[in-house]
Amino acid sequence: MARKSEIVGMKELERALRELGKVPQTAATQSARAGGRIALKTAKALAPVDTGELREGIIMKRERSRVKGKAVYDVMMDPGMNDVFVKISKDGKRYYYPASQEYGFLTVDGGYVPGYRFLRRAIDENAEQIERRVLEVAEKEVDKALRKGR
Repeated sequence: MARKSEIVGMKELERALRELGKVPQTAATQSARAGGRIALKTAKALAPVDTGELREGIIMKRERSRVKGKAVYDVMMDPGMNDVFVKISKDGKRYYYPASQEYGFLTVDGGYVPGYRFLRRAIDENAEQIERRVLEVAEKEVDKALRKGR
């Protein structure tokens, strides 16, 4: 004998899920940007300071994505400052100054100078804070979008 069962609130749940699919891209963008700002601020604070150009050259840039609901921001060195960052040694070899500061470099006499890892540490040391901020802003933006839709 077949039993008929009904889930209380199923229609409301289906409607809420359909509305959630209509949340604008700005919800993802705003939340990703909020998390990226934390990493950007920390990277600038951790960057080694000699002339200050390295610190000024750290930017946050959005990646292009064709996937709806996805937003990614990179904390990176400004490509527009490559004329400042690309150095040429006495023997004519070119090197990228921010990479040598991040990862370290070999000295003329064969020694190794370790890098500061300021970009890596900006993410690693703040991973939980970044996650919390992204979720907090996403929740706020989704709630705002759903309230607006009603």
